[in-house]
Amino acid sequence: MMKRFTYFSILFLFITSCSVNKKPIFLKLDDIKIVSFKMDTIRLKTMAFFKNENDIGGKISTDKIKVIINGIEVAEVFSGQFKVPANKEFSIPLEVIIPSQKVFKNNKGGVLGGILNSVLNKSLKVNFVGDIRYKVLGFSSVYPINKTEEIKF
Repeated sequence: MMKRFTYFSILFLFITSCSVNKKPIFLKLDDIKIVSFKMDTIRLKTMAFFKNENDIGGKISTDKIKVIINGIEVAEVFSGQFKVPANKEFSIPLEVIIPSQKVFKNNKGGVLGGILNSVLNKSLKVNFVGDIRYKVLGFSSVYPINKTEEIKF
């Protein structure tokens, strides 16, 4: 009986000494940039920044983050899970490969008109919309993402 009480006491102290009562703080979605621009694909990358004040880490994943360029939904960010470090600021990369045709074909004037318009303006209006999900020990939180940025190329 005494052994059970001792094990239970140690387990209780371990669980209560680790703080998991706060979700990591979403700081910002920043640094949207074109990684490569080819005739058939555009590769974009951005970083999501967080601060975890908990004594233990967890896992974070994307949940159908849509990428909208010049008002047209062109792709979704698909990525695996990322480990969340304890008591630290951290960032996760969000990358997406977009078929160039999707960006330019729905533009007025067709593909050629869209390409000319973007080249003349030397910019794209990029919007990331969706959720990032945090999980640890049965606790789950969702961070809504809605970031629009004008990218120059």
